Amino acid sequence: MRSTLLTFAFLLNTAWLFSQDDVFSNKTNLALEKVIRDYPNRFQNIRGDMISQHAREAEYKTTISVPGASYCSIWKYTVANNDTYNWTCTTFNSPNFMQARAKFKEVYDQIENTIIKIEGQKPFILNAQYRTPTDLHSMNLISFELLPQTEEMKNLKVDLSLEKESNIWKVKLNVYEGERRLSSPTAAVQ
Repeated sequence: MRSTLLTFAFLLNTAWLFSQDDVFSNKTNLALEKVIRDYPNRFQNIRGDMISQHAREAEYKTTISVPGASYCSIWKYTVANNDTYNWTCTTFNSPNFMQARAKFKEVYDQIENTIIKIEGQKPFILNAQYRTPTDLHSMNLISFELLPQTEEMKNLKVDLSLEKESNIWKVKLNVYEGERRLSSPTAAVQ
């Protein structure tokens, strides 16, 4: 009887550990980890062909996207001979705010407390406080902190947003340096 109980306890513990692994290992946070790993390289290893170019900005295809995303790209902005980059991924589009809000929460749950491991550095965790979006605002934003913050990653930002564009609610995931920019040919600092 004792042997059966020990075996049952071991199996239960193993099942619990595997279920915890599913919480911390999903395709959204795996894609996000790959993007963040390439941040020190200015997204060079995940940047594909150029899509468009304007006076101070260029858009590139990305080799990393979130499963089910409708559009992902990398933007390069040049200001005062200084280049900054933004990886952006639209994970969901809908005219229905409640559906978009549910997807926003789902993406948040997938990336909250993601552990990022970059070779040669200590692992860090993405952390943010969830705030329920409201349709009274055309932009709902959650900014994630990287804990602990390192010198090399101090300018890295990770945001999750729920934005209304032309009566369509879009859930977007952004990884960027410096100030947040809108991902369009007429990008503006927010």
